[in-house]
Amino acid sequence: MIILQKNERDMYVHQTENWPNFTWDQTRIGLKLAKVNKAAGFLEGRLSDIGFDVQQQATVEALTHDIVASSEIEGVVLNSDQVRSSVARRMGVHITNETEPSHYVEGVVEMMLDAVGNYAKPLTDDRLFGWHNCLFPTGRSGMEVINVGKYRVDDMDVISGTLEREKVHYHAPAAELVPGEMKKFLGWFNADSTPKDYIKSAVAHFWFVSIHPFDDGNGRISRAIADMALSQADNSSLRYFSISRQINKEKRKYNDILERCQKGSVDITAWIDWYLDCMIRSIESAEEMLSSILNKAIFWQSHSQDVISDRQKQVLNTYLDGYAGKLKVKNWAKLASVSVDTAERDVKALVTSGVLVPQPGRFRDVAYGILISKDILFVPGPVGEDD
Repeated sequence: MIILQKNERDMYVHQTENWPNFTWDQTRIGLKLAKVNKAAGFLEGRLSDIGFDVQQQATVEALTHDIVASSEIEGVVLNSDQVRSSVARRMGVHITNETEPSHYVEGVVEMMLDAVGNYAKPLTDDRLFGWHNCLFPTGRSGMEVINVGKYRVDDMDVISGTLEREKVHYHAPAAELVPGEMKKFLGWFNADSTPKDYIKSAVAHFWFVSIHPFDDGNGRISRAIADMALSQADNSSLRYFSISRQINKEKRKYNDILERCQKGSVDITAWIDWYLDCMIRSIESAEEMLSSILNKAIFWQSHSQDVISDRQKQVLNTYLDGYAGKLKVKNWAKLASVSVDTAERDVKALVTSGVLVPQPGRFRDVAYGILISKDILFVPGPVGEDD
């Protein structure tokens, strides 16, 4: 247990004597880490027998959620369809309903894929400068001109509120100290002696954002670094859960715990404990996304011997990928761009072969379920709505 000096409670963490020699309760964090490892292992196990293609599809979804959420935490809204299309194209994964991404989206995706795809490469100043350029290709943050692709040259306060009622949450290290602080951070991050586990992700996130080395984009880059460390811990570029998506759901708690731990001693037990808890919740949240992907994989395995036309495959994949409408003849006709009569023949053929199952309740305008396997029936569309 660390005994605070009389005035240490009023200091920011980087001003304390032991900075940046972080400490934490080994027993408490060790127990929490074991829970995370168990949850992550169970999640990976669900995908291990399905095949590499499905694992890549899961990664596309997880990274899409991560990229969109990490930007949203900072008030930047990205088009999720554009992000998904960019991630899928760069990974060589085919998806339905591809959307042309903007130049900015392409840059943000490039940063994240470099972080998780090249996780084994050293993290360097130059690499971070490249990521920063991806976030600010115009050299501006909003209307403000900022230093892009280089560390800040001015002091930095993290503030909120209006000009008249500003609140300072954190005062970062002085600008002249940033190069030296980053040298220490990168030395630790790249050292063979630094354990490659989920704790490293938590510490890296906290350490980098406490240095706050850039004029803007520090939060997004800190989360990219955290994801890079997660890939190192898993020794894989495949990601199945999104820590940033969960952080975004708990943004107030995230900001509160960061602010609290950035004041006082270098004991960051509370931060690591919260971060690992957040990881567990993000893994649990990934189950819904994985269920959709696994259902699709199981469906095509179960019906591999059935005669299904290319047009039928296209429409079925649209529903399996999450199309919001109910599976009805009129919706089938719209999705396949065919007449209602042709759509009716398509649907009847799939009912005969056991692919589609009519749902009870209506004599006309029948809704259908998709038989994923003999034990799983998927009924598309919102419950209680007609279309």
